[in-house]
Amino acid sequence: MSVPIRPADLDGRRVVVEVPATAANLGAGYDCLGLALDLANRVEIEAVARPGAAIELLVEGEGAGELPADRSNRVVRALDAAFARAGSADAASIGWRIRMTNDIPLSRGLGSSAAATVAGVVAADTLAGSAMPAREMLEVATSIEGHPDNAAPALLGGFTIAGWVVGADGAPRLEAVRLDVPPRLRAVLYIPELPLATSAMRAALPPAVPHGDAVHNIAAVGLGVAGIAAGRCDLLAALTVDRIHEPYRAAVFPQLPRLVAAAREAGALGACMSGAGSTILAFVDDPAMADRVAAALAAQGAAEGLTGRTHVAVPRASGAQVVALT
Repeated sequence: MSVPIRPADLDGRRVVVEVPATAANLGAGYDCLGLALDLANRVEIEAVARPGAAIELLVEGEGAGELPADRSNRVVRALDAAFARAGSADAASIGWRIRMTNDIPLSRGLGSSAAATVAGVVAADTLAGSAMPAREMLEVATSIEGHPDNAAPALLGGFTIAGWVVGADGAPRLEAVRLDVPPRLRAVLYIPELPLATSAMRAALPPAVPHGDAVHNIAAVGLGVAGIAAGRCDLLAALTVDRIHEPYRAAVFPQLPRLVAAAREAGALGACMSGAGSTILAFVDDPAMADRVAAALAAQGAAEGLTGRTHVAVPRASGAQVVALT
């Protein structure tokens, strides 16, 4: 995207992007691991580059009546940031007509904000000629998200490991590696009617954790990533046992440990909180076991006084996709 974009060239241009839900952390992989899932949001974006143009927003499905129709909207923030990265100084003068058809619940740990952010970045790149490398798109999305664990699988699909590393020149750079998921793997989701703000769940974390807990998580992440790469789904049992964030977040979400235990007792390969919750994710590699684990989660949720729904999610190989451009 080396050629600056003129707002007038975008007037009337329309792009439609589909972005998957994502589960972050996956237990021990705090702020670095993520998985794309088969729930998705569809975002239709039309540029209005005329004087007085504003933000017009229509939301159908999840988040209807809740999302802001101004430049604070995650899609618009991402559009502005991506065009600014491309050298368009007038990006903030462009109005947008946005229609969102959302299947991803808000504030449930399934990456709804990352999906909106990635949709805006991919839309801007597409309108500008698709010249931005994937790493740069991820950097733009992460600059808004704050961390790449949801943004990476939303953009790339599959199972991702992402984080900031220091290069040979001493400068930090964002790296992401994508792995295919074993085809038999499924993620049983229990999605309570209980929104949890990421900010509140982060505030529950201590400034430091015991050395032994950090070592445990390092080993768990290594085994889990190796398991995905080698098709060893059984190693997800290790990955999903966390010691550095879930025990502390249980103070805000006290039902968490009992829901996770119910899934494991029902035969799940492993279970954990998805992102900052409140969704519980349980891994299985057998369709019959998926039904059993879903039933156990629903029953435990009811025993906890929660209302919610279950969904057996298929990990999604593809990330954000442009489905129309006019």
